[in-house]
Amino acid sequence: MRLSVIDSDQHLYESRQLWRDFIDPKMRDEALRIEDDAVGRPLLRWREQTISLADVQVPGRTGDIGENHRRFREGLPPRERYDEVLPRDYWEPAARRDKLTVLGVDEAVLFPNFGLVWERKLHGVLAVQLANMAAWNRWCSNVVRDGGGRLHPVAHLSLRDPDWLLQQLAQLERDGVRLGMIAPALADGRPLSHPDHDRLWAAFCRHGVTPVFHVADQPRPFADGWYTDDAEALVPALDAIFLYVAPALACTDLILNGVLERFPELRFGIVELSSLWVPLYLMMLDGAWSFTGQLNGRDPSALRLTPSDYFRRQVRVSSFSYENPSTLQQQMGSDLLMCCSDYPHSEGTSTPLSDYASFGTTPAEASGLFRDNVSFLLRRS
Repeated sequence: MRLSVIDSDQHLYESRQLWRDFIDPKMRDEALRIEDDAVGRPLLRWREQTISLADVQVPGRTGDIGENHRRFREGLPPRERYDEVLPRDYWEPAARRDKLTVLGVDEAVLFPNFGLVWERKLHGVLAVQLANMAAWNRWCSNVVRDGGGRLHPVAHLSLRDPDWLLQQLAQLERDGVRLGMIAPALADGRPLSHPDHDRLWAAFCRHGVTPVFHVADQPRPFADGWYTDDAEALVPALDAIFLYVAPALACTDLILNGVLERFPELRFGIVELSSLWVPLYLMMLDGAWSFTGQLNGRDPSALRLTPSDYFRRQVRVSSFSYENPSTLQQQMGSDLLMCCSDYPHSEGTSTPLSDYASFGTTPAEASGLFRDNVSFLLRRS
């Protein structure tokens, strides 16, 4: 009998008017939108500001994205019309559900597409930021309905307004949404372990929603002065090099300050933020915790378990095929990793099973990687 496969990282494009169609009617004038400029280039816009060029990505063709952005900077028209080349399965849930069979997977976790590029840009207008997050979250109920149990959309959430978050979590439970993307960052100066957040972590558990960290333009782990790329860079080089820093920092805060101790049912996912760092991180987490306890003459936190044990118990991490997850699992001494395709992004793949097989990993030999660890985040086990 073939083992079912769950892809822990795919993306679903937002339609041009998704935010306007699903936003609170009182906030309709603040909705994000995709509209063409005078020469036909599709732009993600808010008010009169351009947030990003809207790209139609194709797995394995990252250079095409760079060419699109070069043409954009030079004021040239697009080589192709956005709506004519955007595949139906990129944005329509039922079409994506059917596409899974072609991709060789049975189920998929679906993160937003353009939702990855605007959160930090709207940071200074909290009401607008939350309203556009909520619009995507309302759309997620349609994805669940049309997915027939095979699609698992990821809500877009924030800890900045606790009352708003509690309302969102309750609605997500009613809609059958089991995952929510949050920033691995301070929430208006508060660490994730801040006592004011305990009621929020309790609510994640109560409503059966798993918080997930994912690569996105969110509050940065380093001071802005370090980011020397051109302001129009789609992804600063620093972000790509230090992908792991923000989730590692967030997990350290949650573990050492007792959140995972107090909420053993709380689970976290780390997706598209690489996995090569995890073995070294777990060693450093335990070693530094023990060393500082000796050096300072007291335990840095009252934990019943070794810090890495909380990570192993409650955190799961997506691992690309080229990271050789079977070797990483051996180094960690734990089965924590999840398969991922990042479809349809340019750095992703449309052949995930053959990619993993080329590194000697198949579903028959690694049920945790291909199914069980994602199921854990979906709270099926």
